[in-house]
Formats: sequence, structure tokens, C-alpha cells
Amino acid sequence: MPNDEDIARPNAEDAERSGAVGSRPRRRRRRRQAGEPVRGLYLLPHIITTANLFFGFFAIVQAFAGKPDLAAGGIVVAGICDAIDGRVARLARSTSRFGVEYDSIADTVSFGVAPAMLAFSAGNLQVLGRPGWVMAFLFTACAALRLARFNVSPGRYKGRFEGMPSPAAAGCVASTQWFVSFLRDNGVMFQVPEFAVAVCVAVLGLLMVSPIPYRSGKELDLRHSYGTLVLVVIALALIVQEPSVTLFVIGVVYAFSGPVEWVYRRVTGATLEEAIPPAPLSEEPPRG
Repeated sequence: MPNDEDIARPNAEDAERSGAVGSRPRRRRRRRQAGEPVRGLYLLPHIITTANLFFGFFAIVQAFAGKPDLAAGGIVVAGICDAIDGRVARLARSTSRFGVEYDSIADTVSFGVAPAMLAFSAGNLQVLGRPGWVMAFLFTACAALRLARFNVSPGRYKGRFEGMPSPAAAGCVASTQWFVSFLRDNGVMFQVPEFAVAVCVAVLGLLMVSPIPYRSGKELDLRHSYGTLVLVVIALALIVQEPSVTLFVIGVVYAFSGPVEWVYRRVTGATLEEAIPPAPLSEEPPRG
């Protein structure tokens, strides 16, 4: 009769052939749950935010190097990165408190420090002495305050920002630089007074921290509003045709739109719809 050792040997050999003995057990792959972020994609929004920070730093370097048009281009590209990083985070289901704070830090550099340095350098504000750099610093401080307030309270009204968005204010500075270069390239020679540049920069900064509601581009309905779609297509065509002029006009119109609509509502008694507070975000970044 076979003893216990003879019976156990075939079982051990079968187990060894199957990989259960002498080898590491195979790890079962966990199935991704519904609503869980795709593994690896949670880093993509942070990479885009880093690109935003990079182009903001690039703009500062170019402003100090005496290349204001390149500095303005860096600010514009940083604005494009800022416009898409949040959307990518929502698509990848990787929104987090960490991402919000990192985005604000990048925005402070790209839309607070960089435009102020561009205005200070290209506007020749150093000739004003202390008032020149104080006015430029006021823009930076207001941008930082605007971003901090947005993190705490995005806005009181639906589809509106509270105060002028910092990317829009920075875009006004960048597009103005391009517009001035466009005029000079076409033989229109003039000198903008340094004090006028300083005042405009300070006013843009104060608009950012003001309680004046500004329209949000996130609320544009391109699927159901034919008129809005046509306007967007026309604007894009004009930007492609002559970006320096078109972006300058758009910036000026948007900067004045907030105060004009505010005065209109005060006169007519019109009101805005209250916004619903957003749901809180997680404290930690998602992990893959």
C-alpha cells in the first residue's frame, strides 16, 4: 500500500508545476470602480499646471531681458494652460484640494507677478521711482488676494466671477503690449506716459479685488445657443487674422463690461441669480 510520503509527493509535484510552490503567487488585478480616477491620469492636470507656472516664469525672464512681446506671449500661453487644467482634472476625475492650491500658486506667478513685471519693464515705470514699482506691486497683491478669495468663495452669483478674473487682467496687460507693438510696426509712433501705464495697471488690480460681478466664459452654451456659437466663431476668425488687435479689443471690452453691467443693474433694479455653493474637495491628491 502507498504510504503517506508517496501520496504527498505527486501533490507537491503538481503544486510546483502550477506555480503554487517555490514561486510568488500571482497578484490579482483590481478592477477599477465606477467614478474612480484612471490610474496615471491624475498627474496630467498637475503637469498642465506646471506648464502654466513655467510660462509665467518665462514671461518674467523675457520681461527683464527686454523682450516684452515674448513676455506677453508667455502670459497668453499660461492662460491657455490655466483654462484647460481644471477641465482635464474633471475629465480624469482627479480634482483635489491639492490641485486647487497648486493652481493658485501657479496663477499668482503667471497672472500676478509676470504681468506686473511686464508693465514695469515695457512701461518704463522705473522712471517714476517708488510710485512706479508700488503701482506694479499693487497689481501683484490684488491678483494674490483675488485668487485667495476665489478659493474660499468662487462667487455669489451664478455664471459670474466676483471681481475681474486674474487671467483676464493679465491678458489685458499682455494684449496691450502686443497692440502697441502692432501700431509701432505699422508706422504709428507714439509714447504712452509712464504715469498712465501705472494708473491702468493699478486700476486692473483694483478691479480684481472689487465685488463687481464679471461674466464667466464657463457658462457659454455652444450647443443650444446658435447666436453664441456664431459670435465665438467670428471671434476666433478675427483672432487668427490679427491676434494683437482682436485680443486687445476683447480685453478692453471685458474689462469695461463688469462696471457697465453693474451700473445698469443699479439703475434698472435688475438682480442676478444666486449661486449654489460647490461641494467640498478632498484634502489629498488622488493616488494611482
